[in-house]
Amino acid sequence: MRRILGLKVDVDTRRGMEEGVPSLLDTLHAFHATAAFFLSFGPDNSGKAVYQLLRNPRFLFKMVRTNAPGLYGFRTALYGTLLPAPMIASSLPGLCREIEARGHEVEFHAWDHRTWQDALPRKRAVWIRDWFTRGFAAYEEVLGHPPRSFGAPAWLLTEEAVAVLREFPLEYLSCTRADAPFVLEGTGLVEVPSDLPCLEEVGGRNGVPRVLAALDAGGVHVLPVHAEAEGGIWRDAFVEILRGASDRGYEFLPLSRIASIVREGALRTRPFRSALLRGRAVPCAV
Repeated sequence: MRRILGLKVDVDTRRGMEEGVPSLLDTLHAFHATAAFFLSFGPDNSGKAVYQLLRNPRFLFKMVRTNAPGLYGFRTALYGTLLPAPMIASSLPGLCREIEARGHEVEFHAWDHRTWQDALPRKRAVWIRDWFTRGFAAYEEVLGHPPRSFGAPAWLLTEEAVAVLREFPLEYLSCTRADAPFVLEGTGLVEVPSDLPCLEEVGGRNGVPRVLAALDAGGVHVLPVHAEAEGGIWRDAFVEILRGASDRGYEFLPLSRIASIVREGALRTRPFRSALLRGRAVPCAV
Protein backbone atom coordinates (compact mmCIF):
# COMPACT_ATOMS: atom_id res chain seq x y z
CA MET A 1 0.00 0.00 0.00
CA ARG A 2 1.28 3.44 -0.94
CA ARG A 3 2.26 5.57 2.07
CA ILE A 4 1.55 9.30 1.71
CA LEU A 5 1.62 11.99 4.37
CA GLY A 6 0.25 15.46 3.68
CA LEU A 7 1.36 18.30 5.96
CA LYS A 8 -1.30 20.98 6.40
CA VAL A 9 0.32 24.00 8.07
CA ASP A 10 -2.11 26.57 9.49
CA VAL A 11 -0.74 30.03 10.25
CA ASP A 12 -3.10 31.80 12.63
CA THR A 13 -1.05 34.63 14.17
CA ARG A 14 1.56 37.24 13.41
CA ARG A 15 4.05 35.40 15.63
CA GLY A 16 3.35 32.18 13.77
CA MET A 17 4.06 33.93 10.47
CA GLU A 18 7.15 35.82 11.59
CA GLU A 19 8.83 33.14 13.68
CA GLY A 20 7.09 29.82 13.12
CA VAL A 21 7.08 29.77 9.32
CA PRO A 22 10.86 30.30 8.86
CA SER A 23 11.49 27.61 11.46
CA LEU A 24 9.17 25.18 9.68
CA LEU A 25 10.76 25.91 6.31
CA ASP A 26 14.14 24.90 7.70
CA THR A 27 12.74 21.75 9.30
CA LEU A 28 10.93 20.69 6.13
CA HIS A 29 14.05 21.32 4.04
CA ALA A 30 16.03 18.96 6.25
CA PHE A 31 13.55 16.16 5.43
CA HIS A 32 13.05 17.10 1.75
CA ALA A 33 9.36 17.43 2.62
CA THR A 34 6.78 19.65 0.95
CA ALA A 35 3.74 21.08 2.71
CA ALA A 36 0.65 23.19 2.12
CA PHE A 37 0.76 26.43 4.11
CA PHE A 38 -2.69 27.86 4.82
CA LEU A 39 -2.09 31.52 5.68
CA SER A 40 -4.17 34.11 7.51
CA PHE A 41 -3.88 37.36 5.59
CA GLY A 42 -5.83 39.84 7.71
CA PRO A 43 -5.54 41.23 11.24
CA ASP A 44 -4.30 39.25 14.22
CA ASN A 45 -7.11 39.71 16.73
CA SER A 46 -5.87 36.94 19.00
CA GLY A 47 -6.40 39.05 22.12
CA LYS A 48 -10.15 38.80 21.61
CA ALA A 49 -9.90 35.15 22.64
CA VAL A 50 -10.33 36.50 26.16
CA TYR A 51 -14.07 36.58 25.46
CA GLN A 52 -13.98 32.83 24.81
CA LEU A 53 -12.19 32.33 28.12
CA LEU A 54 -15.13 33.94 29.87
CA ARG A 55 -17.80 32.04 27.93
CA ASN A 56 -16.28 28.59 27.53
CA PRO A 57 -14.56 26.75 30.42
CA ARG A 58 -13.27 24.12 27.97
CA PHE A 59 -11.39 26.85 26.11
CA LEU A 60 -9.74 28.03 29.35
CA PHE A 61 -8.74 24.45 30.16
CA LYS A 62 -7.26 24.03 26.68
CA MET A 63 -5.21 27.23 27.03
CA VAL A 64 -3.76 25.98 30.31
CA ARG A 65 -3.20 22.43 29.08
CA THR A 66 -1.38 23.48 25.90
CA ASN A 67 0.78 26.18 27.53
CA ALA A 68 -0.77 28.97 25.47
CA PRO A 69 1.67 31.65 26.73
CA GLY A 70 4.58 29.57 25.47
CA LEU A 71 2.87 28.87 22.16
CA TYR A 72 1.64 32.34 21.32
CA GLY A 73 3.60 34.80 23.46
CA PHE A 74 2.52 37.72 25.63
CA ARG A 75 2.06 40.28 22.84
CA THR A 76 -0.19 37.97 20.85
CA ALA A 77 -2.51 37.74 23.86
CA LEU A 78 -3.04 41.52 23.66
CA TYR A 79 -3.49 41.97 19.88
CA GLY A 80 -6.86 43.43 19.00
CA THR A 81 -7.54 44.59 22.57
CA LEU A 82 -4.80 46.50 24.42
CA LEU A 83 -2.51 46.41 21.39
CA PRO A 84 -3.45 47.17 17.76
CA ALA A 85 -4.12 44.09 15.61
CA PRO A 86 -1.18 43.70 13.19
CA MET A 87 -1.70 42.24 9.75
CA ILE A 88 -0.41 38.71 9.37
CA ALA A 89 0.63 37.37 5.92
CA SER A 90 -0.26 40.61 4.12
CA SER A 91 2.50 42.44 5.97
CA LEU A 92 5.16 39.84 5.05
CA PRO A 93 4.79 39.42 1.27
CA GLY A 94 8.41 38.37 0.79
CA LEU A 95 7.99 35.47 3.19
CA CYS A 96 4.76 34.39 1.45
CA ARG A 97 6.61 34.25 -1.86
CA GLU A 98 9.56 32.47 -0.27
CA ILE A 99 7.26 29.64 0.83
CA GLU A 100 6.27 29.08 -2.80
CA ALA A 101 9.83 29.53 -4.05
CA ARG A 102 10.94 26.71 -1.75
CA GLY A 103 8.47 24.31 -3.38
CA HIS A 104 5.55 24.48 -0.97
CA GLU A 105 1.94 25.46 -1.59
CA VAL A 106 0.42 28.64 -0.22
CA GLU A 107 -3.33 28.52 0.27
CA PHE A 108 -6.00 30.67 1.95
CA HIS A 109 -6.82 30.10 5.60
CA ALA A 110 -8.40 33.29 6.86
CA TRP A 111 -9.00 36.99 6.67
CA ASP A 112 -9.87 37.53 10.36
CA HIS A 113 -9.25 34.14 11.97
CA ARG A 114 -10.47 35.07 15.44
CA THR A 115 -13.83 36.45 14.29
CA TRP A 116 -14.55 33.40 12.09
CA GLN A 117 -13.70 31.10 14.97
CA ASP A 118 -15.76 32.97 17.55
CA ALA A 119 -18.72 34.31 15.59
CA LEU A 120 -19.27 32.38 12.35
CA PRO A 121 -22.49 30.62 13.51
CA ARG A 122 -24.06 34.06 14.00
CA LYS A 123 -22.89 35.47 10.65
CA ARG A 124 -25.01 35.63 7.52
CA ALA A 125 -24.02 35.31 3.86
CA VAL A 126 -23.23 38.99 3.31
CA TRP A 127 -20.60 39.01 6.07
CA ILE A 128 -19.13 35.67 4.98
CA ARG A 129 -18.92 36.83 1.35
CA ASP A 130 -17.12 40.04 2.37
CA TRP A 131 -14.71 38.02 4.55
CA PHE A 132 -13.76 35.81 1.60
CA THR A 133 -13.57 38.71 -0.84
CA ARG A 134 -11.18 40.67 1.36
CA GLY A 135 -9.06 37.62 2.06
CA PHE A 136 -8.82 36.51 -1.57
CA ALA A 137 -7.95 40.04 -2.68
CA ALA A 138 -5.15 40.20 -0.11
CA TYR A 139 -3.87 36.78 -1.22
CA GLU A 140 -3.78 37.79 -4.90
CA GLU A 141 -2.12 41.12 -4.14
CA VAL A 142 0.72 39.30 -2.40
CA LEU A 143 1.14 36.24 -4.62
CA GLY A 144 -0.18 37.38 -8.00
CA HIS A 145 -2.57 34.46 -8.48
CA PRO A 146 -5.71 33.15 -6.76
CA PRO A 147 -5.56 30.39 -4.14
CA ARG A 148 -6.42 26.82 -5.06
CA SER A 149 -7.83 25.88 -1.69
CA PHE A 150 -9.45 27.06 1.52
CA GLY A 151 -8.83 25.59 4.96
CA ALA A 152 -11.47 26.77 7.45
CA PRO A 153 -10.17 28.34 10.68
CA ALA A 154 -10.52 25.90 13.57
CA TRP A 155 -12.19 23.46 11.12
CA LEU A 156 -15.39 25.44 11.60
CA LEU A 157 -18.10 25.48 8.91
CA THR A 158 -21.76 26.41 8.67
CA GLU A 159 -24.28 25.66 5.95
CA GLU A 160 -24.26 29.36 5.08
CA ALA A 161 -20.47 29.35 4.71
CA VAL A 162 -20.58 26.29 2.43
CA ALA A 163 -23.20 28.00 0.24
CA VAL A 164 -21.00 31.09 -0.12
CA LEU A 165 -17.95 28.95 -0.89
CA ARG A 166 -19.61 27.85 -4.16
CA GLU A 167 -19.20 31.41 -5.46
CA PHE A 168 -15.39 31.26 -5.39
CA PRO A 169 -13.25 29.31 -7.89
CA LEU A 170 -11.33 26.72 -5.89
CA GLU A 171 -9.79 23.37 -6.79
CA TYR A 172 -10.18 21.56 -3.47
CA LEU A 173 -10.93 22.14 0.23
CA SER A 174 -9.33 21.15 3.51
CA CYS A 175 -11.91 22.21 6.09
CA THR A 176 -12.87 19.13 8.09
CA ARG A 177 -11.68 16.32 10.33
CA ALA A 178 -12.46 12.95 8.78
CA ASP A 179 -10.91 9.57 8.09
CA ALA A 180 -10.63 9.89 4.31
CA PRO A 181 -11.14 12.36 1.45
CA PHE A 182 -14.64 12.88 0.05
CA VAL A 183 -16.62 15.35 -2.05
CA LEU A 184 -18.17 17.98 0.21
CA GLU A 185 -21.90 18.11 -0.44
CA GLY A 186 -23.04 21.39 -1.96
CA THR A 187 -19.63 22.33 -3.39
CA GLY A 188 -18.64 19.63 -5.88
CA LEU A 189 -15.11 19.97 -4.50
CA VAL A 190 -12.80 17.30 -3.13
CA GLU A 191 -12.34 17.72 0.61
CA VAL A 192 -8.91 16.60 1.85
CA PRO A 193 -9.52 16.36 5.60
CA SER A 194 -7.06 16.20 8.46
CA ASP A 195 -7.35 12.66 9.81
CA LEU A 196 -4.48 12.72 12.29
CA PRO A 197 -4.67 14.65 15.57
CA CYS A 198 -2.64 17.82 16.01
CA LEU A 199 -0.12 17.94 18.83
CA GLU A 200 -2.15 20.35 20.93
CA GLU A 201 -4.94 17.74 21.10
CA VAL A 202 -2.73 14.87 22.29
CA GLY A 203 -0.53 16.57 24.86
CA GLY A 204 2.24 18.13 22.80
CA ARG A 205 5.46 16.13 22.86
CA ASN A 206 3.78 13.36 24.84
CA GLY A 207 1.39 12.76 21.94
CA VAL A 208 4.04 11.88 19.35
CA PRO A 209 3.70 8.08 19.86
CA ARG A 210 -0.06 8.33 19.24
CA VAL A 211 0.50 10.18 15.95
CA LEU A 212 3.14 7.71 14.81
CA ALA A 213 1.02 4.70 15.78
CA ALA A 214 -1.69 5.97 13.43
CA LEU A 215 0.84 5.79 10.58
CA ASP A 216 1.76 2.14 11.11
CA ALA A 217 -0.96 0.78 8.82
CA GLY A 218 0.06 2.87 5.79
CA GLY A 219 -2.30 4.67 3.42
CA VAL A 220 -2.95 8.38 2.89
CA HIS A 221 -2.90 10.67 5.91
CA VAL A 222 -2.96 14.41 6.58
CA LEU A 223 -1.28 15.87 9.66
CA PRO A 224 -2.50 19.26 10.86
CA VAL A 225 0.42 21.48 11.88
CA HIS A 226 0.35 24.93 13.49
CA ALA A 227 3.17 27.35 12.81
CA GLU A 228 2.97 28.65 16.35
CA ALA A 229 3.45 25.14 17.82
CA GLU A 230 5.53 22.92 15.52
CA GLY A 231 7.48 25.98 14.41
CA GLY A 232 8.04 26.97 18.04
CA ILE A 233 8.12 25.11 21.35
CA TRP A 234 7.14 21.77 19.79
CA ARG A 235 9.65 21.83 16.95
CA ASP A 236 11.52 18.80 18.33
CA ALA A 237 8.27 16.85 18.49
CA PHE A 238 7.56 17.70 14.86
CA VAL A 239 11.02 16.54 13.86
CA GLU A 240 10.33 13.26 15.64
CA ILE A 241 7.09 12.83 13.67
CA LEU A 242 8.80 13.56 10.35
CA ARG A 243 11.62 11.15 11.16
CA GLY A 244 9.14 8.46 12.22
CA ALA A 245 7.11 8.93 9.03
CA SER A 246 10.26 8.71 6.90
CA ASP A 247 11.35 5.55 8.70
CA ARG A 248 7.92 4.05 7.94
CA GLY A 249 8.37 4.72 4.22
CA TYR A 250 6.06 7.72 3.83
CA GLU A 251 6.46 10.25 1.04
CA PHE A 252 5.48 13.83 1.80
CA LEU A 253 3.11 15.27 -0.79
CA PRO A 254 1.34 18.66 -0.88
CA LEU A 255 -2.41 18.55 -0.47
CA SER A 256 -3.13 19.48 -4.11
CA ARG A 257 -1.29 16.31 -5.18
CA ILE A 258 -3.31 14.26 -2.72
CA ALA A 259 -6.51 15.82 -4.09
CA SER A 260 -5.45 14.84 -7.62
CA ILE A 261 -4.65 11.28 -6.58
CA VAL A 262 -7.94 10.67 -4.77
CA ARG A 263 -9.95 12.17 -7.65
CA GLU A 264 -8.90 9.17 -9.69
CA GLY A 265 -10.94 6.90 -7.42
CA ALA A 266 -14.61 6.79 -6.53
CA LEU A 267 -15.24 9.41 -3.88
CA ARG A 268 -18.46 9.60 -1.91
CA THR A 269 -20.34 12.89 -1.68
CA ARG A 270 -20.92 13.58 1.98
CA PRO A 271 -22.29 16.43 4.10
CA PHE A 272 -20.50 17.74 7.15
CA ARG A 273 -21.74 17.89 10.70
CA SER A 274 -20.36 19.56 13.82
CA ALA A 275 -18.88 17.54 16.66
CA LEU A 276 -16.66 18.15 19.65
CA LEU A 277 -13.50 16.09 19.21
CA ARG A 278 -11.28 14.92 22.05
CA GLY A 279 -8.77 17.62 22.96
CA ARG A 280 -10.69 20.48 21.34
CA ALA A 281 -12.58 23.27 23.08
CA VAL A 282 -15.28 23.94 20.48
CA PRO A 283 -17.03 21.73 17.89
CA CYS A 284 -15.53 21.44 14.43
CA ALA A 285 -16.71 20.13 11.06
CA VAL A 286 -16.44 16.36 10.72
